Amino acid sequence: MALGPRLDLRQTQSLVMTPQLQQAIKLLALSNLEIETFIGEALEANPLLEAGEVQREDGERIELSGEEPGADAAMDGSPVDGESALDIDPSALDRDRDTGDGEWGAAQGSAPSEDLPGIDERGSGGPTLAEHLEEQVGAAAGDAREAFVARHLIGLLDEAGYLAADLREVADELGVPLAEAERALAVVQSLDPTGVGARSLGECLALQAQEADRYDPCMARLIDNLDLVARGEFARLKRMCDVDDEDFAEMLAELRGYDPKPGCRFGGAAESAVVPDILVTRAKDGGWDIALNEETLPRLVVNRAYYLELREDCPGKAAQSWLGEKLADANWLIRALDQRQKTILKTAAEIVKKQEGFFRRGVSELRPLTLREVAESIEMHESTVSRVTSNKYLHCDRGTFELKYFFTSGVGSADGEGASSQAVKARIKALIDAEEAKKILSDDTLVDLLKAEGFDIARRTVAKYREAMGIGSSVQRRRQKKLAAGG
Repeated sequence: MALGPRLDLRQTQSLVMTPQLQQAIKLLALSNLEIETFIGEALEANPLLEAGEVQREDGERIELSGEEPGADAAMDGSPVDGESALDIDPSALDRDRDTGDGEWGAAQGSAPSEDLPGIDERGSGGPTLAEHLEEQVGAAAGDAREAFVARHLIGLLDEAGYLAADLREVADELGVPLAEAERALAVVQSLDPTGVGARSLGECLALQAQEADRYDPCMARLIDNLDLVARGEFARLKRMCDVDDEDFAEMLAELRGYDPKPGCRFGGAAESAVVPDILVTRAKDGGWDIALNEETLPRLVVNRAYYLELREDCPGKAAQSWLGEKLADANWLIRALDQRQKTILKTAAEIVKKQEGFFRRGVSELRPLTLREVAESIEMHESTVSRVTSNKYLHCDRGTFELKYFFTSGVGSADGEGASSQAVKARIKALIDAEEAKKILSDDTLVDLLKAEGFDIARRTVAKYREAMGIGSSVQRRRQKKLAAGG
């Protein structure tokens, strides 16, 4: 058989994503504020596009059981309505409408449920590091003068909890002896979280080792030679610390378990307010109105008059081809934004339907929900739902929530339906908030209390949820409440 080069023609089929399809997928994942930036760039690049004012028809509604309107409505260059609403039949949402408790539906502006964490509790809007430390100074300082110097030092800490200022200069500035400033710094370093007030990484780790009762001479040598740890010179470190392989491995694991930036657990500067993308309000007929936030949703139209004027004055085929491309791009962008709005509203409507208990009664009624469930219900791909729910916030009378918040894993419950992890977290927080200073609840006790309420949950899961909410162990909470009582 002869071997040699030859030319062959083969016909194959393959699925290729066009640039426009890639752009449409990208638009789904953007929030309304990001869309506003994107559209601003499009307005600068395409002379046929302009921002238009749109009057919404009061009767325009999308029924939950109805067909989705066609996506080609914007092809003629007509304005895109950014506030299409959905009026969901209350019978499809309210399982207990005949025996409604009236807790939330009685007044549209009613206060959130007590068991519902606010947006500030789920974000970084909690107490700052300085606020957290100043609450403890009163009980830890020996007198008012020492407390004053300690509070001044707290104000000099950076976001990670380190003291970057020179202590001697601080003492001179305040007009106090250096020894007094050192005692005030020792007060700061005794506060929670352990490691704040350190002037170096080594001192921060040493404070945590002392708190864990692990600061022996071997650990001290290891912390004093962090540069060797970074370079991986473990053989040399073992000789310096005079320990065997097993002890050195334990020391290294202990060291890696410490927090090099303890101050980062707390919020820094005030966060900017979250702007919701979706607005959910209670309808007069007992259903729900779901709309996109028109305040942050730009609207586009094609300037047909300008297009016709340019077409008449276009010299040559190249100019006419360019103008045709701009018109096609403008029409495509309007159509893509219209389809994006419909997809977001369709997804939000299904979330409201699946989590109707949450909207009526609070986080205790939040049920386990996955992206796959919503995708199957609205007949879309799971990846599409994932993109739609990314970087999007929903505002209702209970507060503002990220759409991802409504997708939670489940734990066992007595009724067999399962309970949302968020509902369990809310119950754990409520039990801990209600505990007495003299009767702190251990994780085992929390497990028993939860089981009595129908939650089948393991101790390690309780510990995991507690730590995820930033709640300390029973020992840490006991110490904090003693300090608070003493202050």
